[in-house]
Amino acid sequence: MFIDKIRVIAKAGDGGDGCSSFRREKFIPKGGPSGGDGGNGGSVILRASTSEQSLVSLYYKRHYRAARGENGRGRDQYGKNGSDIEISVPVGTIVRDIDDDYKVLCDLDEPGSSVVVALGGHGGKGNIHFKTSTNRIPREWEPGTPGETRNIDLELKSIADIGLVGYPNAGKSTLISKLTPAKPKVAAYPFTTLRPVVGTIEFEDYYRMSIADIPGLIDGASENVGLGHNFLRHIERTSVLVYVLDMAAVDGRNPYDDFISLQNELELYMEGLTSRPSIIAANKMDLPESQENLKELKEKLYNTQIIPISAEESDNLEEILKILRCKVEKKRG
Repeated sequence: MFIDKIRVIAKAGDGGDGCSSFRREKFIPKGGPSGGDGGNGGSVILRASTSEQSLVSLYYKRHYRAARGENGRGRDQYGKNGSDIEISVPVGTIVRDIDDDYKVLCDLDEPGSSVVVALGGHGGKGNIHFKTSTNRIPREWEPGTPGETRNIDLELKSIADIGLVGYPNAGKSTLISKLTPAKPKVAAYPFTTLRPVVGTIEFEDYYRMSIADIPGLIDGASENVGLGHNFLRHIERTSVLVYVLDMAAVDGRNPYDDFISLQNELELYMEGLTSRPSIIAANKMDLPESQENLKELKEKLYNTQIIPISAEESDNLEEILKILRCKVEKKRG
């Protein structure tokens, strides 16, 4: 199961109450106040982890409550602080406050980055803090403050160096399965991929690039037709785009028209998205119908880098890897 959007309720622990107490010990004839402070309540913390790929771990448990701080005790004993709760989420998770007009609290776009979504309450002061020259036997004490309760919305936007975009059945899943160890579902019918798949390309010199197979777009995706926004938001963070086109026109669509439509949907969703570094992977060149379409595509897009490949036959994949690495290295600086 792949979950990329979920709502969670986080309740921090309340602070413990301070104590009002007096010493009654041998050899201390006048005694005095000895009530300790209450402990602080535990907080609820989100931390980005590379070991998480989706928000599925939060699907079955959406309420998180941190421990309450202990109350203070006599003999100057302070209450124990409540334990924090730390929740691991995937890198690329955006945290929003539902009750504050969906204000963005944090964008956890770096491994190890964290945010406190619900702060624990402070422990109350015991009566040892209220002793003065004129108030020798204070009976005052403070209650602990309540911990925060926050309703949060978590949205995952995949982080990858390279994003594969294309119409259903264009061969994106086959391509990513050939370039990386990722094993998405591959079949001879459209919409076999219903969730983003992120794989890692590894070179012999240990250089790495991440690549995301974005599920097939359709016309109107920018207006949230079908699962439009669920797919498109995963393209936002990619540095390089690869337009995967079906050059054999197996589904009866013209490759050039597909490219123009894909660019239009991306630009309508996010202005400037199509200006990112990109190439065209002219796929299915092992089929005879592809040659004429490739010729037409090159004539119409003579300023665009077009790489003829056959993902199924693993043909010319070394060339596309070399070009992608060059673009990613340049983007990383």
